[in-house]
Amino acid sequence: MKAHKPLPIFLLSLLFACTTMVPKSEKPTSGLPILEKQDYKTYCNPVDIDYSYMSHNRANANVSYRSGADPAVVNFKGIYYLFVTRSHGYWASDDMSNWKFIHPQSWYFNGCNAPAAAVKDGKVIVLGDPSGIGAVIETDNPGLGDWKTNYAVINVPGGVQDPCLFVDDNGKVYLYEESSNTYPIRGIELDAENYYVPVGKEVDLFNLEPEKHGWERFGQDHRSDIKPFIEGPWMVRHGDTYYLEYGAPGTQWNVYADGVYIGKSPLGPFEYASYNPISYKPGGFLKGSGHGSTVRDNQGNYWHYATMAISVNYKFERRIGMYPAGFEDNGQLYVNTAYGDYPHYLPGTEVANHKERFTGWMLLSYQKPVTTNSPLVVSDVNVVDESDSGYMLGQITDFNIEHINDEEIRSYWVSVANDDSIYVSIDLEEVMDVRAVQINFQDFKSDIFGRPDTLRQQFVIKASKDGKTWKAIADYSHNQRDMPNGYIELPEPVEARYIRYDHVYCTNKNLAISELRVFGNGKGAVPAQPANFSIQRQADRRNANLSWNAVPGATGYVIYWGITRDHLNLSALMYGQASYELRALNTGQGYYYQVEAFNENGISKRSEVLYTE
Repeated sequence: MKAHKPLPIFLLSLLFACTTMVPKSEKPTSGLPILEKQDYKTYCNPVDIDYSYMSHNRANANVSYRSGADPAVVNFKGIYYLFVTRSHGYWASDDMSNWKFIHPQSWYFNGCNAPAAAVKDGKVIVLGDPSGIGAVIETDNPGLGDWKTNYAVINVPGGVQDPCLFVDDNGKVYLYEESSNTYPIRGIELDAENYYVPVGKEVDLFNLEPEKHGWERFGQDHRSDIKPFIEGPWMVRHGDTYYLEYGAPGTQWNVYADGVYIGKSPLGPFEYASYNPISYKPGGFLKGSGHGSTVRDNQGNYWHYATMAISVNYKFERRIGMYPAGFEDNGQLYVNTAYGDYPHYLPGTEVANHKERFTGWMLLSYQKPVTTNSPLVVSDVNVVDESDSGYMLGQITDFNIEHINDEEIRSYWVSVANDDSIYVSIDLEEVMDVRAVQINFQDFKSDIFGRPDTLRQQFVIKASKDGKTWKAIADYSHNQRDMPNGYIELPEPVEARYIRYDHVYCTNKNLAISELRVFGNGKGAVPAQPANFSIQRQADRRNANLSWNAVPGATGYVIYWGITRDHLNLSALMYGQASYELRALNTGQGYYYQVEAFNENGISKRSEVLYTE
């Protein structure tokens, strides 16, 4: 659905440092350094960038919220550029960890919408005019952003929606586009020597077939009868094969995903990949992984950037996720979303297998006892609620402190005050090795729009073994960096039973946190292998019932499936339930399945592999 000469590395690094430098007069007294350019080995979704505040509903409802969606990522001379819907600019990074927002000299006045980006002849080219009728813009210096237009409007019938620009190995340029629950993905060649004007007529390439493809059905867990949406094409060439990715069935749902069609020519014919979807994340804290882009890093590995749903203040309230991706020996395109909102190793960190970049740092804070000195806030909300129409989940309006560690991004705790009197403490119940902390701030009755330069969050993270003697392990009390999904990788593991968030300040008038997450490793036993794993495929072959015995001491489970025994590339994570109705299968296709259990201490052995016709 619609949301609708580069800087040298040393100079880019300098810019990162300069934008987060703390004046000497504001240095914290704890003696801990405030991170300037983060020297991390890991990251944790959502990508922690300074997401822009949207203005779609300012006039009619004065609803303010951050969002980042429809990521188009390109690698230009070793620097990654991240283009995101309605952001009034874009981000640059040399490591996929530290992202610097670029305020371009010239740009779309209302922000680009579902932008396309590609590299062509020493320039970055972009298409993303919110009107749907515009020209390709280009620059050879995206770090500065002196974008230029040739004023040659690409005027295809119906306008250009959710475009993708693809530059083939022979230099030819192609446009793919559409965002609709009626029309198909379309493609057309553009004349790169003549202002990128269309060559010939657009070709209809493919559309959704939800009656065959379970994952293309609309709604939470694919349970709506509303017609699904196809959108967000992205083309990747691997060898002599063209992989045309697309998003479905709707950006606000947990099952938002990307699929792929395969062909031997840029304009087809294309064939549906029987292993679809490729990028799918229906469970966990942050759900959904659709309308994305696939980019190759400086080490030669692929990554898939995707859109993840919040949909609280508005159905188009979203974040960006990144996942290891690549191609199997048989040509299958994969995106690994298993434990996709737990810490993973960054591109610059060497691992044995790029496909398996999960650190093994488990979630320690899930549903643990939590206390705060802030009394319960009882309040109405100011949101654009479309739940009655079937286009949005209903609101969660209980702002109790228990929502701060329930692994549900749509629920959140609201503090009675926004000052340094407030704290939140989580009891991990046992001493554990803490490796990282993530604080996800939420926009509750926000009144911010656009990109003011005052945005920041200030706090201190403390640890204790006994709940009495506390040590600061991360001091952001004088932080000047905007970090709405603040991820903090600790330099060394810290032994602690209690983790405390001491609030100092945030720019929003209300302090609200959707999740305070603590990662690391417990010192106990990993769960046992799940027993009595069974699968029954329903009469509706798009669905299957999976069940297994509950494992004592397990926090949750991850199921895996795929069309071959050695490529179980799809997964779903769930907490506290020993069954799952999988509704993302393709009719006429057999599947293999496995399940594993996990807790704070690690992951069990996987079950036996089962197969259904």
